[in-house]
Amino acid sequence: MPHSFGYRARTRYMFARKFRQHGPLHLSTYLKTYKVGDIVDIKGNGAVQKGMPHKFYHGKTGVVYNVTKSSIGVIVHKRVGNRYLEKRINVRVEHVNHSKCRDDFLRRVKENAATRKAAREAGERVQLKRLPAQPRDARFVSTKNNDPTTIMAIPYDTLI
Repeated sequence: MPHSFGYRARTRYMFARKFRQHGPLHLSTYLKTYKVGDIVDIKGNGAVQKGMPHKFYHGKTGVVYNVTKSSIGVIVHKRVGNRYLEKRINVRVEHVNHSKCRDDFLRRVKENAATRKAAREAGERVQLKRLPAQPRDARFVSTKNNDPTTIMAIPYDTLI
């Protein structure tokens, strides 16, 4: 347990670049469009020291509330004691990615809308709620040429 408490203390592996991923950043990093209200994942990039988030926010997800020339403002919920504070941090675009957390939800919304429309035209009710895995169907096991076997534990016996 080190006895240093710097801003980037204990981030040796957190901000390290991945194997064979060193070097300059791709231009696509700078060509992404961020708008107010977008959900983004914060992931500190060790190749760019400017505008880097604190290690606490690495891996957190937040909502964009401000967009500037080279950075964006993100609202992140931070647990402090028994409550969550709404922290507003500014990070450069190199350290954020669009979050995929809502992709599945939006896909389901479109699917449900199409299913509902088709059911309305057919005049029938449709179940849109997701269901957990249901039990397997009941079945009969034939005992013809398949006698039941009694299984019991082997009594413990020492080998000495």
